Amino acid sequence: MFAAERRQLILEMVRANGAVSLRELARVVQTSEVTVRRDVRALEAEGLLDRRHGGAVLPGGLTRESGFPQKSHLATAEKTAIADAAANLVEEGEAIVVGAGTTTQELARRLARVPGLTVVTNSLLVAQALAHANRVEVVMTGGTLRGSNYALVGSGAEQSLQGLRVSKAFLSGSGLTAERGLSTSNMLSASVDRALVQAAAEVVVLADHTKLGTDTMFQTVPTDVITRLVTDEPPAHDERAATELQALADQGVQIAVAGTGAAPHGAEQHPPGGRPRRDLPLPGQRGGRLPGGQFRGGPGGPGGPLGADVLAPERSAARVADLRRR
Repeated sequence: MFAAERRQLILEMVRANGAVSLRELARVVQTSEVTVRRDVRALEAEGLLDRRHGGAVLPGGLTRESGFPQKSHLATAEKTAIADAAANLVEEGEAIVVGAGTTTQELARRLARVPGLTVVTNSLLVAQALAHANRVEVVMTGGTLRGSNYALVGSGAEQSLQGLRVSKAFLSGSGLTAERGLSTSNMLSASVDRALVQAAAEVVVLADHTKLGTDTMFQTVPTDVITRLVTDEPPAHDERAATELQALADQGVQIAVAGTGAAPHGAEQHPPGGRPRRDLPLPGQRGGRLPGGQFRGGPGGPGGPLGADVLAPERSAARVADLRRR
């Protein structure tokens, strides 16, 4: 298939579906993801589509929201790594809130093994993932069902969160920038997410690298409210994501880069089936990687979830430069 034919087919698929992953595009046009990425970049240069979320979407400035079926097939490996790292931030017996999204759904599947946990959520998918977890209590908000992402929204959801206080909120969204923080494309979803944030002492954002530098219509969590970002390592060619990581770290966001595949130096090893030790920096403390793989946390020792690098603001520039050289 010639390049012109491939690009026309790619464009037709995006127009028909609104958003298509690079993997799916490569499968349909029967070529490699590298070739498809080049085609998508060429179409973007012509203003015919935008590159977003590990695939391509219709153009239109601020990104519009894809439906759940499209989102569930995008950046699946990255979401799995992020969920693995984020699960290590949750302790036995905690009370947390978990927002709607495909990444938070992956997190919920891992939380089913945490005894004594209480999870408050407005997501039917999160609740479903925890439905058979005997040692986890699930509390659903009220509200009106939003079918595109299986979430409860509206005044009923927001009112049910009033007076609630939990240790952590785990949220995802459509985009994340250092300038505006986390954002989403739907006003009702944004309003509920803000209510979830107000109920939590700490806010943990789960966002894969494709969302970094993407801005959408409705702000949910300003940057100065985000305690920690759990993300994956951006590819070497993704200058925008690496730059955004640096800007977020410079503003005091603790950043955990998932997918390293090894526990940080000094982390306690745990037996199969056991709960790992989580020696994490408290909000406001800084963690960073020192030469030789050691981690520097705030007062009290090393910081960072197992399998994740924690970037401190003062180490951010060096780490971003390292990512770009790869």
